[in-house]
Amino acid sequence: MKHIPRKRFGQNFLTDQNVLSEIIRVIAPASGDTMVEIGPGQGAMTALLLAHLSRLQVVELDRDLVALLQKKFSPDKLIIHSGDALQFDFGALQPTQGKLRIVGNLPYNISSPLLFHLTQYAQQVEDQHFMLQKEVVQRMVAPPGGKDYGRLSVMLQWRYQMEMMFIVPPTAFDPPPKVDSAIVRMRPIASPLACDQARLEQVVMQAFSQRRKVIRNSLGGLFTEQQLIAAGIDPQARPETISLGQYVALTHLH
Repeated sequence: MKHIPRKRFGQNFLTDQNVLSEIIRVIAPASGDTMVEIGPGQGAMTALLLAHLSRLQVVELDRDLVALLQKKFSPDKLIIHSGDALQFDFGALQPTQGKLRIVGNLPYNISSPLLFHLTQYAQQVEDQHFMLQKEVVQRMVAPPGGKDYGRLSVMLQWRYQMEMMFIVPPTAFDPPPKVDSAIVRMRPIASPLACDQARLEQVVMQAFSQRRKVIRNSLGGLFTEQQLIAAGIDPQARPETISLGQYVALTHLH
């Protein structure tokens, strides 16, 4: 019986074989890799990954799809974790050798919270390759100075080196989404700029919650004008013009 994509799970299944092949080429799976796929869906990418891997782990929320995957693949090759990736402990999959590689066509409705959830496992991860809404990837990789640069840019660039690999049109999916998608590569930074992550999150969130205001006003409750100047920041600057290094410098002020 054909699986009907569920809107509440944000299901858009990738069906274009050329796009799938290109994704596999970019990921470059090797037999000894400890890899986990988030949201395998009906197993289109899963099958291609398994052609290169000795085994693959997947995290799938939809129980109907879990049942379908169990029928399609050998339990010796595919280890299925039935559950919500937003709650999943990726640290429990820590390999005996090397690091974890994470891939997936992420549901667009949970992409940002899931990316933030994964940051806590960055030390155990070699790389991440995700299909996301193109607009989200543009925000992830955006440099300071433009409208795409924001909380997602600062927090993820603090922890990862990222690049947009290529764009995927809506026609590659069933059902086709209303937007373009893109593949992003994320490699954890071995030594991120030293700071308290929770403090950085607080500063960045407050700065961008009122991004039209100058930084003196948006961060008025946290820092004085003199402190902003001490961190090398023009009090009249807008939040999207301030670099990651400057936001980190603010976390060291008390």
